[in-house]
Amino acid sequence: MRLPSSVLVSVSLFTAETTAALYLSSTYRSAGDQIWQGFTLLFTLVPSVLVQLTLIFIHRDLSRDRPLVLLLHILQLGPIIRCLDAFCIYGSAGKVEEPYVTITRKKQIPREGQTEEVEQEVGQAEGKLVTHRAAFARTSVIQAFLGSAPQLTLQLYICVLQRKLSIGRGTLMVISLLSIVYGALRCNILAIKIRYDDYEVSVRPLAYMCVFLWRGFEIATRVAVLVLFSSVLKVWVFPVVLANFILFFLHPWALFWSSRSPFPENIEKTLTRVGTTIVLCMLTFLYAGINVFCWSAVQLKLDDPDLIDKGQAWRRLAVYYSLRFVENTGLTLMWYIHQTEFYNWVDAPVLEVMLLLGYGTAVFFMLLFYQFCHPCRQLFSSSPAQGFWECCGSLCMLRGTLSQPGSMRSKPPGKETGDDPVCVTKGDMTQSLCGAV
Repeated sequence: MRLPSSVLVSVSLFTAETTAALYLSSTYRSAGDQIWQGFTLLFTLVPSVLVQLTLIFIHRDLSRDRPLVLLLHILQLGPIIRCLDAFCIYGSAGKVEEPYVTITRKKQIPREGQTEEVEQEVGQAEGKLVTHRAAFARTSVIQAFLGSAPQLTLQLYICVLQRKLSIGRGTLMVISLLSIVYGALRCNILAIKIRYDDYEVSVRPLAYMCVFLWRGFEIATRVAVLVLFSSVLKVWVFPVVLANFILFFLHPWALFWSSRSPFPENIEKTLTRVGTTIVLCMLTFLYAGINVFCWSAVQLKLDDPDLIDKGQAWRRLAVYYSLRFVENTGLTLMWYIHQTEFYNWVDAPVLEVMLLLGYGTAVFFMLLFYQFCHPCRQLFSSSPAQGFWECCGSLCMLRGTLSQPGSMRSKPPGKETGDDPVCVTKGDMTQSLCGAV
């Protein structure tokens, strides 16, 4: 039985960020900056409430007689008591005989073309720890992109305006960045485990390090670009962010409506149709929040029973990073054109090149992860390099076709080039992304 270290990391980041934000809001109050105090508290309390609701929803506490636990959740202390509960279960494991165990069958990652199926016994204690890990993996994603990402953007914006970095603000910014990167990392691991639920997935430390660097460079450069753009064009930053958010929010719903599929009814038996709609809206809200700052490893598909697209769409990945690179370049150019004398203390061209190189470094580590460090890369029907080459080849052919007059040809029906799905697994998925809200 593994130590619930991921639970401890999630709770530590949650507690540290909340404490640092409350301290910083008190300093804003002392300085008379009520606007900054209000936004700092807003980006702290809203995700905290969502985290409490998520833990209650996943552990089904409303249908159980646990008034003390519910009271602690109301006091925003739910993650702490859940962490203590997880470590108590881990400490008492093996001391009491399990009344019954569950037999699970997992396939091993194929080596030399051979796949073996291994049976494992999962006791009650280990099953409870699995539930705790899954719950905190989802709350880490919520905390990262609905709380830490706006918080980091706000505090960096204040630093740029005031041209001063206090100890409290710097501490909160570092913790927020770590929280976002950790949430993105958990999102990647969660996507892998959901997509390859039939396989025994083991993520190596090198893969963790590669994802950490990929997400760190991607998120840091994205936040920096948004802050610089908003510091010179304050009015236009809201339409840019809002357009990004609405686009990603409506995209899963547009695909669902175009598919003419029936309304999902298998999310939770106790939920009514209104409750299911609220859960799906919260899920797409979180999905949009992730994509505003970085690539979401999970692609929603509301007409699928598991609510996720199990294909590894290299084309969509390439299109996302290409468009995001163009957007970041455009925003930094707008900042460079409209910069004021306020930025005389920085070398603007060097800063712009550094931001673009930072995003390019993130893409490099992303390709490195999928090409060499992905734990299930043996199951890919095509490698990332092949997928991106095919995507580039398709774009070149399309450009050549359009450049020839009178040669408008329609593409034969079929699945998209580069959208090669991974090895399709059999059996029902035991996990669902709907637990993320």
